[in-house]
Amino acid sequence: MRFARLLKTERLARGISQEALAELAGLHRTYVGSVERGERNIAVDNMEALANAMGLDVSDLLKAQ
Repeated sequence: MRFARLLKTERLARGISQEALAELAGLHRTYVGSVERGERNIAVDNMEALANAMGLDVSDLLKAQ
C-alpha cells in the first residue's frame, strides 16, 4: 500500500493523469488505477517502469513517510 499511496501522491504532484503515466510507462491505464487503489500485487519491473516514467528511482516510491 505504501507504493500505491506514494505513486498516486507523486503523480498528482506532477500533474500527470493515470492515462499519461500509463503511456509513459508502457502499461494500461486501468492497470495503473488498480495499482494506485492497492488492488494488485505489482511486479518489481512494473514498479520500476512507473517510477522511471516520473523520473524517480523505485526506492523513492518505497520510502517510509
